Amino acid sequence: MKKICKNIAHLRHLRGLSQESLAEELGITRSRLSSWEEHRAAPPIDMLIELSDYFHISVDSLVKIDLTKVNDLRDLLKIGGNRILFPVMVDQDQNDLIELVPLKASAGYLDGYADAEYIETLPRISLPYATHGKYRGFPIKGDSMPPLTEGAYVIGTYVENLDDIKDGDTYIVLTQNDGLVYKRLYNTLNNTGTIQFHSDNKAYLPYEVRAEDIFEVWSFVCSINPSDVQVSDLIYTAIQDIQMKLGERELQAGKA
Repeated sequence: MKKICKNIAHLRHLRGLSQESLAEELGITRSRLSSWEEHRAAPPIDMLIELSDYFHISVDSLVKIDLTKVNDLRDLLKIGGNRILFPVMVDQDQNDLIELVPLKASAGYLDGYADAEYIETLPRISLPYATHGKYRGFPIKGDSMPPLTEGAYVIGTYVENLDDIKDGDTYIVLTQNDGLVYKRLYNTLNNTGTIQFHSDNKAYLPYEVRAEDIFEVWSFVCSINPSDVQVSDLIYTAIQDIQMKLGERELQAGKA
């Protein structure tokens, strides 16, 4: 409750709105809005949706993330029609860190991609050829995109706008019906409101996905193959490190 109350007041200030103005926009009384901001009450789910639509910020972000750390709404990246806090993680040497979605965790990515707690559990590595930006690594499943096979990883950089998809380039995409897929895309938004998904393995037929069913797009940067011992060791070490940290948290929780 505390985060959502602080977030409402902060977002209102960022917009330069008085309590009266925002209350009028939401169709509620000023006293009701004041009770939320002063931690005396929490907005019900229907008003959380109203606030999400008004500020174009996901309900998850409103409830779970401390948005007072954000001084400019442009620091929030778009996911679908809403915005979510999407911090770029760096190590002690200021190198960008890449989050890895392990194969076993990829099935839950559709439910967890906008959940800060889920993302926090992902192992992280740094790669010398990654420039500044938001990166994430995803496991390859199946044989639709040779020469990459199951066990390989694809590193992608976040694409904020579907209009930025370039015909014929490869992307990792999170969709409503298929979860995570790695495909060659063709932008047909202007004609059909869809994106075409093509496999390099011609045994798989192309298909179309509606824009509203696409939740995330990551542009291909590089691949990590199982035969690359050095990088595989990095992944193994990262996963070991995160498992150790999770074990320490559970131990501390047990003591508490």
